[in-house]
Formats: sequence, C-alpha cells, structure tokens
Amino acid sequence: MEINAGMVKELREKSKAGMMDCKKALIESNGDMKKAEELLKEKGLAEASKKAFRAAKEGLVDSYIHPGSRIGVLVEVNCETDFVARNEIFKNLVHNIALHIAAAAPLYVSKEDVPDEMVEEEKQLYKKQALNEGKPEKILDRIAEGKIKKFYEENCLMEQLFVKDNDKNIDNLVKENIAKLGENIVIKRFERYVLGAGK
Repeated sequence: MEINAGMVKELREKSKAGMMDCKKALIESNGDMKKAEELLKEKGLAEASKKAFRAAKEGLVDSYIHPGSRIGVLVEVNCETDFVARNEIFKNLVHNIALHIAAAAPLYVSKEDVPDEMVEEEKQLYKKQALNEGKPEKILDRIAEGKIKKFYEENCLMEQLFVKDNDKNIDNLVKENIAKLGENIVIKRFERYVLGAGK
C-alpha cells in the first residue's frame, strides 16, 4: 500500500511522534492507522525504559487543593531540563499526578519505598488469614504474593490506576509522557494533607 503525506500527517497529529517515525510505522503496518499508532506507542514505551537511567534534576513542585479546601497535595516531579519543566505537557502531567494523589491517597511513591519489614508482616498476616480460612498450606505463599501485589496496587502511587483513566496506571502515564517529551521523568516525593488529620 502506498503511504501518502496525508496519512503521515494524520498519524503525526494523533501520536505527536516525528514525521519519519510516523512514516516508518505506517510502512511497517502496511497503512493500518490503528496498528501504526500501537507500534509508535510500543516504541515510545521502549525508549522511555531506556531513559529511566538518565539524571532528572530539573522539574516542578506543584500543589492541588481539592474543592472545599479539606485535602491538599504537594508533589515534586523531576525531568532532565528546565525547557521540559516549562512545557505545558509536563506541567499538565504534574498537575494530574497531584490531583490523583488527592483522590487516591497513596502512601508511597513506588513499591521499592515500602519497608521490607512491613511487606514481611503483611505476608505473615495474609498467610495466617488464609490458614484460618482452611486453605491448604502449600498454596499459602501464592495467596500471600497475590495479596501483596494488591497491597502495592492500592498503596503505591506508581502502581495505582490513574483516577482519570482506569486503563492505565501512574507508571504507564509517566512512561507515555517520557515518550512524548523525550526526557526521563521521575516522581520524587509527595505530601498529602487532610484537614484535622495530624500525624
């Protein structure tokens, strides 16, 4: 199938990828627009993984105050250059992350931040519960692992489903933006405040 300039332009507008990348994806997918979009997304996510090791020392601290002023969030998100830090796509991402934190109340940024002793305590608790429910001993570890995965999904920001789009988690959202902006992006830290809830 012949790939014309109109098709390349359409894919570029949809994906925000470069012209040559769009043309290659259309050739590879034999002109199938949907398949070409998927190819670009996969390529972008693969590139995003490579960028994860680059230093991210610029960025933004953003805040979100929930209507009613009872919940507030401060979040620091880093990128590699101040040029990207000033970009509207990046600013929008940071604000969406702050909004998500207000709504989903994560306790940690990532599963690596959860103390090992807490993970171990949770595992033992889940095993005990399963044993009390009459589950066979040989599957207790598997049950505990499944429940720990659920614990991470509920309490770790990067594992949580994005409140504005339940088809992706925050990790996917960040990777998509790394692919769009071409720089590493790291959620450094956050603080969530609830009126009247002292530590």
